[in-house]
Amino acid sequence: MLKVNLPSFKIDEKEILKGISLELKEDENLTILGSNGAGKSTLAKLFCGLIKSKKSIKIKDLFIESLDNNKRSSLINYIPPKLSIYDSYINVYDFLALSFHSSKIKKVLELLELKKFEKSYCSELSSGEQQLLLLASALVQDAKLTIFDEPTSNLDPKKTKLAFEILKNPNHLKQKIIITHDLQLALKLNYPILYITNGKANKFKSSKEFFTPSNLHNIFGDSVVIDGEKVLVNL
Repeated sequence: MLKVNLPSFKIDEKEILKGISLELKEDENLTILGSNGAGKSTLAKLFCGLIKSKKSIKIKDLFIESLDNNKRSSLINYIPPKLSIYDSYINVYDFLALSFHSSKIKKVLELLELKKFEKSYCSELSSGEQQLLLLASALVQDAKLTIFDEPTSNLDPKKTKLAFEILKNPNHLKQKIIITHDLQLALKLNYPILYITNGKANKFKSSKEFFTPSNLHNIFGDSVVIDGEKVLVNL
């Protein structure tokens, strides 16, 4: 589904990513982890063609740059960490109707408990409600592969659990890449993990392989501990 061969990627002569090689099969999900500034969001935007990769990224055996906007958005969709809108007076329903599959809107609004905000302006929603709206837009768009950049930021525990259940459920969205700093989310999703450090990527076949005490200590030192099925910041 997704093939990446990225020897190097620079911004203003500064190397951001190097030696990234990845193949994601059909219906294989992935979690991407890494410290702040490691290059996670840059890599995601390269995957989607939002940043040009000079024929380093293929989706369905087609170079991402060769696809027109409609074809590309049906195959791959990037959901940013924060809602950004240019029209302060667009409401929730109309925002979602910009997608190809507006017939799904009412069902998705009910699923995410956003039905009561249907006619509210997007700009009036709380940060957590806007985060759920981004998740709703992904479900309505229903691309072959959806990339979520920090999908649970700004969410309270109840909404985080709702988002997790959707991200984990194979009946919602065909294939997902989750970028997150939430180690507990990464552990419970149990997807293969791509860990990025200093622009380089190391792939772990499962979250079980990543979340070992020795590996966590190598990466995070004594700032993280694992207790059974819980990953805790060691404050």
